[in-house]
Amino acid sequence: MSNGAFVVPEPRNEPQLMYGPGSPERVALKAALAEMGGQDIEIPLVIGGKNVTTGRFGEARAPHRHAHRLARFHQAGGVEANAAIDAAIAARPGWAAMAFADRAAIFLKAADLLSGPRRQLLNAATMHGQSKTAYQAEIDSACELIDFWRLNATFAEQVYAHQPSSPPGQWKRLEHRELEGFVFAVTPFNFTAIAGNLPTSPAIMGNTVVWKPASTAVLSAHYILKILEEAGLPPGVINLVPGSGRSVGDPVLAHPDLAGIHFTGSTAVFQGMWRTIGENIARYRTYPRIVGETGGKDFVFAHASADPDALATALVRGAFEYQGQKCSAASRAYVPASMWPALWARLEARLAAITLGDPTEDFRHFMSAVIDRKAFHDIQAYIDFAKASPEAEVLFGGGCDDRDGWFIEPTVVRTSNPRFKLMEEEIFGPVLTLFVYDDTAFDDTLRLCDETSPYALTGAIFGRDRQILARMTARLRHAAGNFYINDKPTGAVVGQQPFGGARASGTNDKAGSMLNLQRWVSQRAIKETFVPPARVDYPFMQER
Repeated sequence: MSNGAFVVPEPRNEPQLMYGPGSPERVALKAALAEMGGQDIEIPLVIGGKNVTTGRFGEARAPHRHAHRLARFHQAGGVEANAAIDAAIAARPGWAAMAFADRAAIFLKAADLLSGPRRQLLNAATMHGQSKTAYQAEIDSACELIDFWRLNATFAEQVYAHQPSSPPGQWKRLEHRELEGFVFAVTPFNFTAIAGNLPTSPAIMGNTVVWKPASTAVLSAHYILKILEEAGLPPGVINLVPGSGRSVGDPVLAHPDLAGIHFTGSTAVFQGMWRTIGENIARYRTYPRIVGETGGKDFVFAHASADPDALATALVRGAFEYQGQKCSAASRAYVPASMWPALWARLEARLAAITLGDPTEDFRHFMSAVIDRKAFHDIQAYIDFAKASPEAEVLFGGGCDDRDGWFIEPTVVRTSNPRFKLMEEEIFGPVLTLFVYDDTAFDDTLRLCDETSPYALTGAIFGRDRQILARMTARLRHAAGNFYINDKPTGAVVGQQPFGGARASGTNDKAGSMLNLQRWVSQRAIKETFVPPARVDYPFMQER
């Protein structure tokens, strides 16, 4: 055993590479894209550190070129889900007993591998499999995931350092134990960084994990686990079991050793899982920790004093980067009538310059395809609804083309009804709905912004009048867990802007901070008395 008050190396946010023409990173990424684009690999489950095949295949296809198969992956069923649970339970004692410095070193090494030799591997997988541009992949599958792995080590150290005070003659200590059971991590397609963080943040605290990635992001999940294994992750600590929600989720949620859920996905799925846990609550050995980040109907609210150039840029970037497939994407906007003509001229000019296409072949594209056929048709249905409604007008875009890939144009809808369907419901695609309000109805429209949607994830306000900004901030206090002033409502940075929302947007346990890691430990308070009393009576009893 090593004795020493070891300190995790001081973390820093990973510098973003820019991939300019002729840059070394651009050359390396192009080479990685070409190599991966010529492959059609087979991806196994990983249970207890061993590759497991089932013969029940799903396919990973490029959303921007859906005829292009990137991989076939084996899908788990109930047998494999239970095997993954058994492997996690078996690995837990040894993993939890490992010194924190040794656990942390694995994730710090993984961060350095991803920062260096594995950077373009994971970026290429994200671009091919999830149809991200080079910029969107870089800030996600490289920078943000590196930040999670580095800063989570520091956050874990801060959790462990939280200790009570001790009076003379006593030593009071707080032990931060791993949860008693296994953690189920359910990850989405839209952020490779989230897919890497949800299983590893419980793991760094000594927990073992059953990980079900989104079926549309198995390619990048496969390479995340490869990087962790290369960094020294022991068998059974994280078990990878792609499959349908029912075939994997049902046996997991029924298991008495379920100790926690780390989830990012739809509100409906999360509520269903919570309902099932409630129905099963008497059978669990411990009350499961439920941590979830779900939907959003994120707003941009402009005051008449706002800078129209800054507002137009924020709307385009906030609504249409990564095809609007961010839970934080700007989906509804409130614009005062006095600035609408100036804003629309700027918006239209910026939108007209956008191109969309295959991000692996042409780096000039700002947008690419939505993730799959279901998403394409769901988003198209919202656009068709707007086209047919007397309460709405499609001002820009609205085109949908599924011949080669799942392409939907950046679409701007103006509605006369602030409670229009497209102002209330999460679309998760490149559709921005605007309501132009009368300047004299500013306060009433603020109230509408707060009350229209069930979600409360992200939101942004724009204005140059400080008194007005303060008023807007106060009125929208509960409308967003991540709140932006004169900036788009996307782009939270690990360690700088802990991420999460409340209401129907989740449990607001703030990924990218110490607050999230505290959810993955169970404290034991220890009191030690050095010279315990030998008498039963107290001094007050010595005289009548």
